[in-house]
Amino acid sequence: MFNKWTFEGGIHIPYNKRLTQSLPIENYPLPQKIVVPVLMHIGAPAKVVVKVGDNVSKGQCVAEADGFVSSPAFSSISGIVSSIGMFKHISGKLVTGVEITADGRNDELRFEPIKNWREQSPSILMRRIGDCGIVGMGGAGFPTQVKLLPHRDKKVNALIINAAECEPYLTTDHRLMLEETDKILKGVKILQKILSVRYVFISIEKNKTDAIYVMKKKATTKEYYGIKIIPLETKYPQGGEKQLISTVLNREVPSGKLPIDAACVVLNVASAAAVCDAVLEGIPLTERVITVTGNAVKRPGNYIVPIGTYVKEILEYCRTDFSKIKKVIAGGPMMGKSLPDICVPVMKQTSGLLVLDTITPSYSKNNCINCGNCVKACSIHLVPSLLAKYFEKDMYEEALKRNVMDCMECGCCSYVCPAKINILHRIRTCKSYITQKRAKESLTQVK
Repeated sequence: MFNKWTFEGGIHIPYNKRLTQSLPIENYPLPQKIVVPVLMHIGAPAKVVVKVGDNVSKGQCVAEADGFVSSPAFSSISGIVSSIGMFKHISGKLVTGVEITADGRNDELRFEPIKNWREQSPSILMRRIGDCGIVGMGGAGFPTQVKLLPHRDKKVNALIINAAECEPYLTTDHRLMLEETDKILKGVKILQKILSVRYVFISIEKNKTDAIYVMKKKATTKEYYGIKIIPLETKYPQGGEKQLISTVLNREVPSGKLPIDAACVVLNVASAAAVCDAVLEGIPLTERVITVTGNAVKRPGNYIVPIGTYVKEILEYCRTDFSKIKKVIAGGPMMGKSLPDICVPVMKQTSGLLVLDTITPSYSKNNCINCGNCVKACSIHLVPSLLAKYFEKDMYEEALKRNVMDCMECGCCSYVCPAKINILHRIRTCKSYITQKRAKESLTQVK
């Protein structure tokens, strides 16, 4: 069953983790003001349930889930709702948010802990995970309780915990594994009970030898029996869902399908820790660990930050030299989001802030030289150069036939292109056009 520890394709890139990989997680000081966006997940925005002037506690729901695929949002400080309106969002758009000004009381609300979780039904545990607003904290932001729901005619027999952390610079998952080992493993056991699966794997890249050692040592104890630690080859994008399933289970997710179609569920390691907090302590998702790094940051590190804290304030706290900033990225440099404005709040799925002090060489308008490097690098077996050409010629249907929508936007194709063509940008724009076209067609059919 286990005959390889990597996947076909991918690239080897400088990991640049040395700035923060040995720095213990620190508490970030209580902010004076936060903004809680109603959209910190994939799906429908949450619905605001407070009004201006309300006193709120840390852990109090300020926006409830509004739909099947949605997730509630909570205040991460105690204070007064000072404003509700449209605020700048990490996506670059304006999104409804709840601004809360700290009152210094620092009181906190929690749910009733479920200490006897082993005796509870999966539905009760899933409801708690949903009530606490747990989402995929690796960047996707998919509501966790939705991933755990049973699907008719689809059996799940394996759970993979994604601890690869293959993005350069980021070290939050690494530090969590070293410092919160028990919390992660307890969360994994809760998830195992919900899914009722026999196979549970925690996949970690081999460059995190200390984390592999600690996790293996704990996982062999009676309490965590059945959890297997898988050391993976260090290669980007090893942490992609499809790549993990291929590596760990030797299964392929069919085109246009989800991991559940390969009888598997994949969850991030930070989400597993949050599940433990939600079930055993009744703590909703109000804070998370982020890596703040880059050569312009004089005090890089891994920090527990209240969700809703402004990026600008975090960079100031980390003594960033603002005169050197060329670019700030939320997340890693490969799949993270470049921020046009740093006056935006940190969200549930923000894994890091990368401050770059050099300008990335711009992409050229050279023609493709048909070298095939992008094809070799593509980890899901697409032909990126061809998809880019289809986009240039407005041949969207042809791109669709060549599975353009399967592209996970990892950026390997652009990284290896010797002609410096921004292939990813063209594929991403192509996907966006197709998505918008489908939405318009659906709307027309409804009318």
